[in-house]
Amino acid sequence: MRSSFKLLSASWLAGMAAFGLSSQNEARSEEQLASVIEKGEYLARAGDCVACHTSPEGKVFAGGLAMPTPFGTLYTSNITPDVETGIGSWTSDDFYRTMHEGRFPDGGLIYPAMPFASYTKVSREDSDAIFAYLRTIAPVTQHNREHDLDFPYNNRSLILGWRTLFFEQGNFKPDQSKSDEWNRGAYLVEGLGHCGMCHTPINALGGNSEADAFKGGLIPMQNWYAPSLTSNKEAGLGDWSIDDITDLLQKGISHRGAVYGPMADVVYNSLQYLNDADTRAMAVYLKSIAQDSPKPATSRLPHAESSLLLSLGKSVYDRECAVCHGANGQGEPPHYPPLAGNQSIQMDSAVNAIRMVLNGGFPPGTFGNPMPYGMPPFSITLSDDEVAAVVSYIRTSWGNSGAPISAAEANRLRSAPLQ
Repeated sequence: MRSSFKLLSASWLAGMAAFGLSSQNEARSEEQLASVIEKGEYLARAGDCVACHTSPEGKVFAGGLAMPTPFGTLYTSNITPDVETGIGSWTSDDFYRTMHEGRFPDGGLIYPAMPFASYTKVSREDSDAIFAYLRTIAPVTQHNREHDLDFPYNNRSLILGWRTLFFEQGNFKPDQSKSDEWNRGAYLVEGLGHCGMCHTPINALGGNSEADAFKGGLIPMQNWYAPSLTSNKEAGLGDWSIDDITDLLQKGISHRGAVYGPMADVVYNSLQYLNDADTRAMAVYLKSIAQDSPKPATSRLPHAESSLLLSLGKSVYDRECAVCHGANGQGEPPHYPPLAGNQSIQMDSAVNAIRMVLNGGFPPGTFGNPMPYGMPPFSITLSDDEVAAVVSYIRTSWGNSGAPISAAEANRLRSAPLQ
């Protein structure tokens, strides 16, 4: 009897031990899954997925955002876990194929407005984490809208030619001669952050060259210029401190400048959520790729005309701008950016400076700058001549090496649709 009791006791203890181990494993698995989902949410923020896959007044990640292009209008897709209209029936392999190859689960070709040329560098582990997060959001039943593209761009088979010319599938390859921090920054900037989509010039076919990476260009249909990240004449980050770059990325303002237009949206939706280590890593990488020196500007206007513009520009500046930006363009950073020595003012393209005078704007409201100071629009109160005059004055005063602009340039942007 005693031996039977011992046998039963041993069996019971073994069973309880097994049950406890199973519970621990289950709890550990749940913790691991929660950690992966949390990581995926962070990475989805880093990739700014919400910006394209959420339409104004629409449900988060349900798609339907109209994206005008020179080839027609594209509409973004539903990436909620709805089985019928979203990605609810996808596997992690399907999702990775979309990110890495730019193809749908059935092998169909994706238009390159989806930045798979950058996302191809995203690791499988990070792709799986993003997919795990997307599986947890509320499913939305919303059918994808058909694209409205001009002929012949509505023929998806043409994407094969585009891919041959402009897409190189592959993984991010760390530079062994650089630090881990630098490589982390490169991974975020070149891959998940897809910064090259705006900051690399786009040709007539909607593609770009690796040789021109991050050299800046006009953003199609948006009438904003994304400055070169490799030129100290444009973004000028090579001359900035790491702290100023991280402030710009995370807060939207710094002692060297502020972000407006499309970049303000990027900071608001994405970059303000990055942790300090990742923001610093991006800053380290961005500072390292800006190397060339500013070149003297060449005026596109006759000397007499530019002299008259600058005289008028000073009077407009003293009346409208000096109260915030200072009589000598010194500003009151970080809320009122300096104009003297500001590379973004001196770029060959004056598009952004003209748009700011015409339309005004605000930096994004961020955790680090929740109540941003804005600039009023002057499109109603200033004529084209006055806009050209004050922009020319700012671009050429206080040691700035920009070139004067014409009233015709101001008028073109006054008439252009806002994006």
